[in-house]
Amino acid sequence: MSEQVCVVTGSTGSDGTGSATVKYFSERGWRVVVNYSRSVEAAKQVEAECRKLGAADVLNIQADVTSDADCRRMAQTVADKWGRCDVLVNNAATTKFVAHKNMDGLSGEDFQNIFNINVTGVYLVTRAFETLLKSTPRASVANISSMAGVQGGGSCMAYGASKAALNAMTLSLARVLAPQVRVNAILPGFISGEWLTNGMGKEAYEAFKQGWIKASPLESVNDPVDIAETVWWLATGPGKLTGELIHLDNGHRLGKAPALKK
Repeated sequence: MSEQVCVVTGSTGSDGTGSATVKYFSERGWRVVVNYSRSVEAAKQVEAECRKLGAADVLNIQADVTSDADCRRMAQTVADKWGRCDVLVNNAATTKFVAHKNMDGLSGEDFQNIFNINVTGVYLVTRAFETLLKSTPRASVANISSMAGVQGGGSCMAYGASKAALNAMTLSLARVLAPQVRVNAILPGFISGEWLTNGMGKEAYEAFKQGWIKASPLESVNDPVDIAETVWWLATGPGKLTGELIHLDNGHRLGKAPALKK
């Protein structure tokens, strides 16, 4: 069993990247924090799964990432319990599925809510954990961003814009938390699962998925475990890597090599 600690915000989705990540670290015997904002039952289920998978210990903490008081309470709870934070995964996020051309589909309140969770929330959580991270050797922060932030795409215009802001903030955090803490972002492309299925509708989801596969050199899409594996790599592998935006898109941004005429 490990004394190392992994904190994952927004980690209660049934097949999301947060729950996949907290389970991945549990399988490797780490202590983990399951963070949730609303569903106690979902959090208890993920906690039970983490314990079954071999977590050294599990803390189940309710905290709204947009609340400074909640973020500081969560960090203090981890400090009081274990006295360290080796990996902070800023995964909590939200969106609204609206076609980009539908300019009336997003209200000002929609933009504020999406930015509040996807950008301000990451800042508040990271700030709350700053002291604990800096006092833990080889500590790492992984921000879960999106290719939407570099392509101007995604589930809605506000979502893509929020992830672009998160990418920029990742670079700033990498500077200010150095040299003790490394900060990187993971930019997934298409991620299979209920979140996209429910948001897009099954038919649109399948069509988009097949189009992504067809256009990608690796002829595949991500599943949540792919993101968890990348978080693990960032946490345990490259000790001198910081301020990087890791494009995890199956090569989709490259497109396939053109066929040469004979």
